[in-house]
Amino acid sequence: MKHFFSEGTYDAVVIGAGHAGCEAALALARTGQKTVMLTLNPDSIAFMPCNPSVGGTAKGHLVREIDALGGEMGLNADRATLQIRMLNRGKGAAVQSLRAQTDKNLYHREMKKVLEHTENLKIVQGEAAEILTENGKVTGVKTTYGGIFSCRAAVIATGVYLNARTITGELVKESGPNGFERATALTKNLVELGYSVRRFKTGTPARLDGRTVNYSALSVQNGEEVYPFSFLNDRVPDTQTPCYLAYTNRNTHEVILNNLDRAPLYNGEISSTGPRYCPSIETKVVRFSDKERHQLFLEPEGADTTEVYVQGLSTSLPHDLQKEMYRTVRGLEQCEIVRYAYAIEYDCIDTLDLYPTLEFKKVEGLYTAGQINGTSGYEEAAAQGLIAGLNASLKLRNLPPLVLGRGEAYIGVLIDDLVTKGTDEPYRMMTSRAEYRLYLRQDNADLRLTQKGCDAGLVSEERYRKFCERKILRDQIIATLNSRAEQKKANELCAEHGFAPLTGGVSYADLLRRGVPLSEIRSKFSILEGFPRDVIDSAETEIRYEGYLKNSMREIEKAKKSEEKELPADLDYSKIEGLRLEAREKLQRVRPLNLGQAERISGVNPADVAVLAIYLSLRKQKS
Repeated sequence: MKHFFSEGTYDAVVIGAGHAGCEAALALARTGQKTVMLTLNPDSIAFMPCNPSVGGTAKGHLVREIDALGGEMGLNADRATLQIRMLNRGKGAAVQSLRAQTDKNLYHREMKKVLEHTENLKIVQGEAAEILTENGKVTGVKTTYGGIFSCRAAVIATGVYLNARTITGELVKESGPNGFERATALTKNLVELGYSVRRFKTGTPARLDGRTVNYSALSVQNGEEVYPFSFLNDRVPDTQTPCYLAYTNRNTHEVILNNLDRAPLYNGEISSTGPRYCPSIETKVVRFSDKERHQLFLEPEGADTTEVYVQGLSTSLPHDLQKEMYRTVRGLEQCEIVRYAYAIEYDCIDTLDLYPTLEFKKVEGLYTAGQINGTSGYEEAAAQGLIAGLNASLKLRNLPPLVLGRGEAYIGVLIDDLVTKGTDEPYRMMTSRAEYRLYLRQDNADLRLTQKGCDAGLVSEERYRKFCERKILRDQIIATLNSRAEQKKANELCAEHGFAPLTGGVSYADLLRRGVPLSEIRSKFSILEGFPRDVIDSAETEIRYEGYLKNSMREIEKAKKSEEKELPADLDYSKIEGLRLEAREKLQRVRPLNLGQAERISGVNPADVAVLAIYLSLRKQKS
């Protein structure tokens, strides 16, 4: 019989030390909560099992929002940056996103160092076996070795480790990512607590020995001079490591198509749901059979290794076919594989079981964050970890929770999608998911969120001081651009661009809105000298899209009115006359907090919302 013993009393326990677990633990500890972080292996803290990068389309927005709230991912990515670029530079400001190649080993070491030197935080190697509860509330976490951590809140951030198995061709291993040990004990307890558990899958490409790659046959992709992720930092590295562009070809596709009987995705070995927006090369070749080639990127894994990540060539084919396939790509004819690609299946939960705070509806004080919530990506995981950890802390401090609206942050869109609509496949954040994306830009993340982070107690004094300084600078820039410009010079600029001359008073902002580049305005009039580039860019965007932004703000305010109409927690939707059967079932399942959330539930139409609005009105009159 196993002997159980006390491991002490804490305010909170965080289960898992991936990107979600790190942010959750830091949010709790930094806000004064005595916290323990359980990890299967301290060597896997903040590990990057897939791509060695942070950011990307919409993901860069998440990183800057995490940073604005007082999180760590942006700072840590800046410390480990090898190369950084601005994606979608040729498109509008709303969809431009930072993406950095990072040194994955350095990222792990730096995050581990931060955790180890954070007051109120203790790291313990161990596997969680059971969430202990009493009267529907969290009371502790029991480990497989018999230790019991007494606590009042717990955040489950197990990533892809729950009952994980990796698949490469005919080889199936009961293992976590990259050969790390998997977790097997907790799933049974989650089901007993009332979670709905299902299986998802993801995958990763092979890592090549960079010394065996013919880079001269590939197109080089250098870094850019942009601003860093964190608002606390002023510049990116002076020296950046190049990446390289390659393509698959007909021979690559033939290797795959001729061997689908050995592909786990097509021979029945893998039946779980994979990511739609990051498919394996087998899926891309079969699904897009008319495409002659698919784009690949060769990205460095770190400054201290020759290993190279091949983005775009994720696969679960057997080892012999992987080598044959990779060597069909121009520049990779002589490549040697250091780590073979694999697919990985794992347990996750149905997020319709969660409140927008990421707290479990059936157990008070129990939160989940990251890939256990069915998401895909480091950035999505870190964002959820921060919100789950911060809300656990706020609850422990008897303070109101932090729930970000869809009009306040990409993090708000992410979490609202999860808890209102749910997801039947690994969820990935995209700019198209955000209806107010022109307002939710990465350049103004601090203006939108830093005060909220400060109110919640997570933002440091240094960060808040820098935020106030940046806000003052931005207001000064906008005031300058709205001031009068010399008429003669203004018309000279207009003539150069083929515009009709301006009559009456004209401001620099008027020239901007006409399409004159700010760089030319600054040069012509010698204005805005000495101001930070990123603050100038933010102010320019605000002026250039002023009319559209006013429309967005009106829509956001309109949506807020629906959010203010709260729905009673004990409301029995099955007894509300006029609601369709499907709407009753969906409303009963999700149990929305307000009319705005009810509007966004799949299967609830405008007529159902109108019925709810009338019901609320009549209920208010009776009371």
